[in-house]
Amino acid sequence: MRSLLYIVAVILIIGWAVGVFAYSATGLIHALLVIAIIAFILGLINRSSVTV
Repeated sequence: MRSLLYIVAVILIIGWAVGVFAYSATGLIHALLVIAIIAFILGLINRSSVTV
């Protein structure tokens, strides 16, 4: 029973940390998404230009 309470406590702490981070870093998340999309498009362009 003690390990079950430990697991529940860890899950709640992780959920709280993710919630706090997501609430305070929404601008950062959008910037990272834009960077990821740009990197994906550049990867597709570079891959297609190498094989042609």
